[in-house]
Amino acid sequence: MTIHTILKMGDPRLLRHAQPVTAFDTPELHQLITDLQDTMAAANGAGLAAPQIGVDLQVVLFGSGLPNPRYPEAPPVPRTVLINPVITPLGDAEEEDWEGCLSVPGMRGVVPRWLRIRYQGFDAIGQPIDREAEGFHARVVQHECDHLWGTLYPMRVRDFRRFGFTEVLFPGLTVVEDD
Repeated sequence: MTIHTILKMGDPRLLRHAQPVTAFDTPELHQLITDLQDTMAAANGAGLAAPQIGVDLQVVLFGSGLPNPRYPEAPPVPRTVLINPVITPLGDAEEEDWEGCLSVPGMRGVVPRWLRIRYQGFDAIGQPIDREAEGFHARVVQHECDHLWGTLYPMRVRDFRRFGFTEVLFPGLTVVEDD
């Protein structure tokens, strides 16, 4: 089991545009996915992107199929490895909701996201993925894919009156926030 240090906001590597994966089903790619899984699980993350552990590739992992302790009210998101993603909004409707990030520890903010999306890309062996998602599932996909394009969720916050420390905003949330 390899648990990586998660880069924090302020690290310039989080602002880069990640490179597309060009070789699928390689030992290196499978090891990266295992490392992402181990690191995400250790931090109770809803998702993790390769740039968050210093790897400049378009690889994200999200979901586990189980409720996430950091978002106890949210429905489970299916475990997905998504490589070289493309996101297309399905309509103009947006939804605002609270987000946190493992790279912005201890903080939460209200972020607008498209309510419904289509996401496309590839799995670890190069098989195409083409899905539609809405609500929390769509939010997680958009959040993780933002990391591939150098965007952290505070950059999307529109009203900084709804941005702050998790322990102040959600005093009843008993999960230890490693965010």
